[in-house]
Amino acid sequence: MIPKAKERLEAIELRQRGLSYTEIRERIPVAKSTLSLWFKQVKLSRPQKQRLTEKKRLAGLRGALQRHNQRVELRNKIVTKAATEIGNLTERELWLIGVALYWAEGSKEKDKRSSRVQFGNSDPLMIKIFIRWIMNVCGVSRDQMRFDLYIHKESKNSIELVKDYWNGVITCSTVHGIYFKKGNPKTKRSNTGISYYGLLRVTVFASIQLNRKIEGWIKGINEISSPY
Repeated sequence: MIPKAKERLEAIELRQRGLSYTEIRERIPVAKSTLSLWFKQVKLSRPQKQRLTEKKRLAGLRGALQRHNQRVELRNKIVTKAATEIGNLTERELWLIGVALYWAEGSKEKDKRSSRVQFGNSDPLMIKIFIRWIMNVCGVSRDQMRFDLYIHKESKNSIELVKDYWNGVITCSTVHGIYFKKGNPKTKRSNTGISYYGLLRVTVFASIQLNRKIEGWIKGINEISSPY
């Protein structure tokens, strides 16, 4: 069917006003390929081109936001469902979790040099689990622990905010020492903004023998899980 001349003229007029293909098709229901044929000779002014470019940019942003929201929604569903699969932790499970954490992030004896129990991390949830483990499993009281903050010197201006943050994590205790690490102005670290709270190190006093006991637990896990 040959498109009506009236529709063609109306479509060209709308295009010359700077309307997009989508906007025009909402008024004149024809195929996109038909519009392309009609608009071959249509010249647009600079403002009209700018309007179409801006509409395309905004449409792209809306699409990206929609995809982002879909990813977030899917992630939240997966995380929420997976969290319910854990259930309650037994004492033995907590014991093994703590040993594995210490294996990864705790201090160990090197070259027969004695070392106290020390655990450091920037993840507040990991710090909480370690404190629960060291108290409930290892029988360490809070007054046997010291909490020190290690943070880049560029964060000096926000140090009170950082201290409040960690004091809220450890509760019933406070950050003792603050140690500033030399910063690099050209650093490629991504956690340099307001969400950067440094690293908290937990030290247990008079814990050399406990550290050796933990070393034995780690050895036991390694021997049992080794396939060789």
